[in-house]
Amino acid sequence: MSSLISGGSLPEADEARRRRGRRVALLILALCAMPTVAAWLAYFVWQPESRANYGELIEPRQLRDSELRLLDGRPFRLSQLRGKWVMLHIDSGACTEGCRKKLVYMRQARLAQGKAMTRVERVWLVTDSVVPEDALVRAVEGTQIARAEGHAVLAEFPAALSPADHIYVVDPLGNLMLRFPADPDPRRIVKDLARLLRASRIG
Repeated sequence: MSSLISGGSLPEADEARRRRGRRVALLILALCAMPTVAAWLAYFVWQPESRANYGELIEPRQLRDSELRLLDGRPFRLSQLRGKWVMLHIDSGACTEGCRKKLVYMRQARLAQGKAMTRVERVWLVTDSVVPEDALVRAVEGTQIARAEGHAVLAEFPAALSPADHIYVVDPLGNLMLRFPADPDPRRIVKDLARLLRASRIG
């Protein structure tokens, strides 16, 4: 009799374990997503009207993790920068005046964060086979310069006219989330980046 009772309880025990497992999995997912969601809410929602953000929110999207090549031929993936906030620019290796300004603004915005600048990385995706000038590469030292010609990742950056018009921001989980307008104001970039770093508990 006792064996029958014990045997009948097994399906109920299995179902209870499955329910517990599902609850644990959902809790883990929620905990992983919470820091980024909180940063977006703090940046875009819970702010006085007088403190409107400068950058434009992009519907968060995970970027394709293509294997690219740095100028020296070493392999590079954007996923190598997970855990950091990434400022990213896309342009030809010829890098005319507007391109140079954006690369310098990225450097200045990072330096302006003081001790928090270690939480920020910079990337320049080169869209063609043109080799950037050595003087420019030295001027933006610390920027990861990767060749992306022909790679599908270039199509993942939304823009009204051209992705080269913008500086983009990728969050520490690898999600594209923000872009700054064409011909941006560097002071407002600094403020927006500082606000993101304050709001975020990741990266």
